[in-house]
Amino acid sequence: MIGTKVTIVGAGNVGSQTASIIAEKNLADIVLVDIDEGIAKGKALDILEAAPLNASKASVIGTSTYEETADSEIVIVTAGVPRKPGMSRDDLIEINANILKSVIPEVTKYSPGCILIIVTNPLDAMVYLAKKLSDFPRSRIMGMAGILDSTRMRTFISDALKVAPSDTEAMVLGGHGDTMVPIVSRTKVSGKPLVDFMGEEEIAKIIERTRNGGAEIVNYLKKGSAYYATGASIYEMVEAILKDTKKTLPCCAQLAGEYGQEGLFIGVPVVLGKDGMEKIIEIPLTNEEQAMFDKTVSHVKSLYGKVDEL
Repeated sequence: MIGTKVTIVGAGNVGSQTASIIAEKNLADIVLVDIDEGIAKGKALDILEAAPLNASKASVIGTSTYEETADSEIVIVTAGVPRKPGMSRDDLIEINANILKSVIPEVTKYSPGCILIIVTNPLDAMVYLAKKLSDFPRSRIMGMAGILDSTRMRTFISDALKVAPSDTEAMVLGGHGDTMVPIVSRTKVSGKPLVDFMGEEEIAKIIERTRNGGAEIVNYLKKGSAYYATGASIYEMVEAILKDTKKTLPCCAQLAGEYGQEGLFIGVPVVLGKDGMEKIIEIPLTNEEQAMFDKTVSHVKSLYGKVDEL
């Protein structure tokens, strides 16, 4: 056992992949919760049986109830119905809202001091709903999306230019959907601006593919959605919090005047540490980026209205 506890609600592909990475990295003990107890227990046991091969000391248990999640430092909510080909994330709002309404009261009951990381889609709307259900301070509730969108953009740039992925930098802000905002002015290759390597048309193709990155995978899989890069992105947040690295990452966080918005949950650069979301970083946007950001803000606000009606 490690002594630090992380709960993951949802033992599907995303939840189990996240659990596997956390265990392999010896970051925390894990409680995997799923309405299907057999799936939770089976995947937990499978992850645990890899421990002798990766020198993991993590405890991994599966359950369908919440008692064993008590006093978790972080609770990650991945539970929800994934998209099918032709569906947008927004199409999931009603069914996944009902799932969160059953999950959030339970995790906050047993871990009232935890940090909540929401992954369920439509992401921005579900973080907003989780805030309403938990009434946690904004430092302790956030969503994972911007890291995933950013790593997809970096991957597409790397592939197009035939450079190492580690030599690329990208930041995608805004809502997790078709209106997300890839910040080209902050995108670099080997420390140099992307515009030094690509023309406008090529960059536009990268942006479009980034916005449709999740749908591209859904269309290939037919059943289910992305989980390898998703799990790795969640791990980035968990590691930054538990190790108190103060790392700046794009996450869905609640604004309190930053970017001219009050109370809105949306993807922005945040500093993550032991207290959760410790600071929001305001970066200058070009006129074009600001226009895109305003558009994504309007879209996210429209989803809030749908949540409030449920």
